[in-house]
Amino acid sequence: MEKTFSRLIIKGGVLSPAELKEIVELAEASGSNSISLGSRQDILITKAIDAENFSKEDKYQIIPPKTEGAENIVSSYVTTDIFPGTHWLTGDRYLYVLEQFRIPPNLKVNITDPKQRLVPLFTGHLNFIASEHEDYWYLYIQLPHWKQMQVYPALIYTWDVGDIVYGIEEILQEEPEEVGMIFNLLSDALETNNRTIDKSLDIPYHPFPYYEGMNRIGMDSYWLGLYWRNNKYYTNFLKAMCDLCAESKIGKISITPWKSLIIKGIPKKSKLEWEKFLGKRGINVRHSMLELNWHIPVDNEEALKLKKYLVSNFDQNDISTYGLTFGIFDSTKKSNYFTAVVIEKNEARQILEGMRLRDTYNLLYAQNFDPNTQNYVIHVQDVDKVELPRLLIELSKMYFNQLGEEEEKPKKKPEPEPKKEKKSREIWQCKACLSIYDAEFGDITQEIPPGTSFEKLPESYKCQLCESSKSDFEKRIQEKVG
Repeated sequence: MEKTFSRLIIKGGVLSPAELKEIVELAEASGSNSISLGSRQDILITKAIDAENFSKEDKYQIIPPKTEGAENIVSSYVTTDIFPGTHWLTGDRYLYVLEQFRIPPNLKVNITDPKQRLVPLFTGHLNFIASEHEDYWYLYIQLPHWKQMQVYPALIYTWDVGDIVYGIEEILQEEPEEVGMIFNLLSDALETNNRTIDKSLDIPYHPFPYYEGMNRIGMDSYWLGLYWRNNKYYTNFLKAMCDLCAESKIGKISITPWKSLIIKGIPKKSKLEWEKFLGKRGINVRHSMLELNWHIPVDNEEALKLKKYLVSNFDQNDISTYGLTFGIFDSTKKSNYFTAVVIEKNEARQILEGMRLRDTYNLLYAQNFDPNTQNYVIHVQDVDKVELPRLLIELSKMYFNQLGEEEEKPKKKPEPEPKKEKKSREIWQCKACLSIYDAEFGDITQEIPPGTSFEKLPESYKCQLCESSKSDFEKRIQEKVG
């Protein structure tokens, strides 16, 4: 049974070692010997906590169990210096943006770099994504009552991000239904330094990165990724780790959406001391990618057991999942998926009093196995648990078969013999944001089933990203050799 937990707001998933140690000590004072990490880079305490202990430090905001309210801001600050990124987006730039949020917003806000893969781009209500123009951001909006994501019609200046977020929250009572209304209301209410969008957002595809262990940055420093498969980070270890950070003059610790910690800037001269610190405590920092690329609900033993069962089957079959990500979700709860493959658990049906059918599962995968498309295809429905390993291995092979297909084809020389027939098919591309409608996949976000031709789409159909009308799509011909 899933337990309740309190959330501690950690803006952008970044805090100092002193702040983390303070939180850990306050958790201990409330009777907890561990903390957990949330998918929005917040800190979770699964036992009842004494709010008075935390109220002594007004910089820590607690969201009690089962309450709606302030949301943690997600950021890809954690990826700076360790993964490829947009040229102008430094760690300091992230901190400048986060400092604008005096009060945690009630809307989910993401502040991300499109060139990294560790932090999801589109899981917020307001998704700020760095552009190629220095200090300017795209804004993708999907308010809680909206069915589709829409693009704000201007780039947002770095120093206006906070004002834009608070401004949108103030006009929610107007119940805006489309982004044009938000733009007009904000233009009347705020003095901002917007910039015209001169090209659509480009999101390059990169495989999901390995984020654990001791890794080099440049010539004279390292970063360390720490992951616990049960998502219980024990307070004794964390306090000692924070002390070692202070000795190593490390200023920040980052939380990832994958429920792990990353420490950047470990000096070369301190590397051996850190390795001894981990070794003496028996800390494993080299989990298989099979372990690291999963997202499961917090403190859910049933989901954890299912993950172990599936990972064990992958391991026994020597299956590679490099670049893929998996998530376990409850089909009865609304979720923002951010993994390439989704395992949905269906609610078991009761046939007689005291008798229930076995659990069944649905499998979905993102179009092109890229979660940033936000377009999921149903692979199978209502299958038994024992069928899942075979079906997931099947999806893994599908992923590797299509990986890099478009890039590799032009490099191949045509075979003179035997001659193969060229087949072509139609796809339709939005002229505004270059999103593609492919009849093979349909559009699950608008309940358009796979196999629905563009001509059979209703006239009310709109682009899943920018909400351009059906008439704003143009036909493209894609050739395949078969």
